[in-house]
Amino acid sequence: MRIGVYGGSFNPPHTGHVLAASELIKNLQLDRLLIVPAADPPHKTLPVGSPTPEERVALCRAAFAEVQGAEICDLEIRREGKSYTVETLETLREQFPEDALILIMGTDMFLSFASWRAPERIASLASLAVMHRDDKEDSWKAVCQEAERLRQQMGARVIEVENRFEAVSSTAVRRLLAFHAPDYLPPAVLELIQQNGWYLTDAKLRGLPYEQLREISLALHYEGRRAHVQGTADTAASLAEHWGADPDLARRAGILHDITKALSGREQLHLCARYGMMLTAFQQENPKLLHAKTGAVIAREIFGEPEEIVQAIWWHTTGRAEMTLLEKILYIADYMEPNRKFPGVEHLRELTWKDLDAAVFCGLDQAVTHVKKQGMILDTDSLAAWNYYRNNTERSQNL
Repeated sequence: MRIGVYGGSFNPPHTGHVLAASELIKNLQLDRLLIVPAADPPHKTLPVGSPTPEERVALCRAAFAEVQGAEICDLEIRREGKSYTVETLETLREQFPEDALILIMGTDMFLSFASWRAPERIASLASLAVMHRDDKEDSWKAVCQEAERLRQQMGARVIEVENRFEAVSSTAVRRLLAFHAPDYLPPAVLELIQQNGWYLTDAKLRGLPYEQLREISLALHYEGRRAHVQGTADTAASLAEHWGADPDLARRAGILHDITKALSGREQLHLCARYGMMLTAFQQENPKLLHAKTGAVIAREIFGEPEEIVQAIWWHTTGRAEMTLLEKILYIADYMEPNRKFPGVEHLRELTWKDLDAAVFCGLDQAVTHVKKQGMILDTDSLAAWNYYRNNTERSQNL
């Protein structure tokens, strides 16, 4: 008997999970695959507003209903406290023959396995199967090296699964749901989410007071990106006060300017399709650069921000010729906020308070120089902005 144990928060379960379940049952020749939603995962904090553990079980029942051989196991939901894998396996070991259990992990979880609670005990209770979550060769090479180490040091039985996969995460799905782009969800799961208004699907986000806007915006970013976003908002507001723009508009533009930054290139393209955005060939080939454009659309369509803010976000990465005052302020605030560290940033900060156009040109010049050194193609809007502000700066120096 071969029993797969596939755990996770499943917050929410998505088409990547469903594909993985089908692939695991087939490639590991499983008699049963137990889907085990965690009640309180020890390695992460579930976002505020997540469905309850019982509600996530219901989502899993809807997601995996059509996968023959998959069963929902609510063992961790019924047990109080943190959801530790070793405890789950010890309970399951009482139900199934020795050597029947196969613990399923993605590459990221497998590479951290040695830091789990009682990894040696886990390895004695179950075989370890690690599956592909993406197509990164370096991470899979690291998996193979770690597998050999675990075999040598723990006597672990490790299976490297060659599986098809969909490179998407529950975190990305939650972001897309907030942006009214319900991609990567089985229809039954989406129906349940929309019926219950989970993941901001029924939230009223237009015209929020700044503090609420800030809270929601920061929650949609990676943790490591939040300090930059807050720094940009604060710097933009200060620059607006200094140069005679509206500080409130600048602050709101700053807190929203990277709102879609956490999405992958593929997810950016999904968002563009959802909102009918026409893309240039350059944008299609460089989708990770689309966050300014998708962020501007989200600021307008989801948050109901005025057009001045929308346009400032639209141009904040490339700049353009003849930018408005708010556009210049957001462009330069993003470039030199206090968390930025690169050669010449202190000079740029000093210049920003003395001559805004000169500072914009300085930032554009550094960006253009970097792109050329990397042998990359320069965005035409950036080139037009560079030419315009170079001429402006030269004229002002000749007066």
